[in-house]
Amino acid sequence: MEVVEYDLGPGRREALADLRVLVVGPGPRSDCWAYVTAGCWSEVEQDGHGLEFVMTAHVRDQRFVELMAMIAYYHCGGHLLDLEHSMPIGEPWVPGSACDHLLISLPYLHGPELERCPLPEGHARILWALPVTTAEIEFRRHHGHEALEQLFDEAEIIPTDPFRASVV
Repeated sequence: MEVVEYDLGPGRREALADLRVLVVGPGPRSDCWAYVTAGCWSEVEQDGHGLEFVMTAHVRDQRFVELMAMIAYYHCGGHLLDLEHSMPIGEPWVPGSACDHLLISLPYLHGPELERCPLPEGHARILWALPVTTAEIEFRRHHGHEALEQLFDEAEIIPTDPFRASVV
């Protein structure tokens, strides 16, 4: 595991002065890389409860550290993401990918143990930032989050595949 300190730069630094991204390499439970925010909880926690985010990717790449910083800033900068929310990335997840949004979901790839992280002052809930397509976001708006997740299950998507086809 590597801890990457991430400075959001002038004008944004105040929203998350102590942002770090934990980069966790493949191991016995997964052949993927995990990127986890550290710092969101302390910025916007309420009564000892707050959120952090995890993204899972097929490789180690600075791009994913930057995306985690983007999620953290979006969340702590006033948008307060939560389960079943989404956010536009503004560009493909990786060049050539159709995924250009992130869907906030339960951390299915990591198991339920990851979702609740006890802290001395309360707990952080860790939610998954799953890359999805614009069409999938539109489907979710009309049919609901559960219906979209059911399509993901039926299609047996590989969520770390940046070039996966849209399920809708």
